Amino acid sequence: MTDSDDVDFEPEEDLGDVGAAKARVKKLRDELEKVKKERQEYLDGWQRCKADAVNARREALQTAEKESAQARDILIHDIIPALDSFEMAVSSESWANLDKGWRTGMENVQNLLFDALAKSGVSRFGRVGETFDPALHEIVDEEKEGAAAKHTITRVIRSGYRVGERVLRPAQVIVRA
Repeated sequence: MTDSDDVDFEPEEDLGDVGAAKARVKKLRDELEKVKKERQEYLDGWQRCKADAVNARREALQTAEKESAQARDILIHDIIPALDSFEMAVSSESWANLDKGWRTGMENVQNLLFDALAKSGVSRFGRVGETFDPALHEIVDEEKEGAAAKHTITRVIRSGYRVGERVLRPAQVIVRA
């Protein structure tokens, strides 16, 4: 309200008759109604602004979490080939002919990488003897004969990785058909 909107009060002796008093009460009620409407408008505007701020904060947090997960996934996809190389080296025949100290050091580096991934919620899967699961495994070949039960993994070509239940890369396996 501005100064020109202020209600000017007259002394009681100047009010005169009852009609003038009723007019004054009506004017005061009108002013009160106007002030109530303004108050409600301000309250509604403040509540909208507060809701917008809460929503903006929630969206910013969701965006940050999403970007963080994407950055983690990119890093994981960059590390996995190095782990594949370790697994290929360890499974080769010449691995046993290497100096024991060197082999132990390389295995420690491999374990450090696995531990770092585990701290980020990444787990490796695909083991011999597991039952084939098309959501987790990719069949590279099938064996018709063998001691293993049908649909059992008999050899892992490449390990799979996942974060929680989300598969980052399926395991490539050979199964008993």
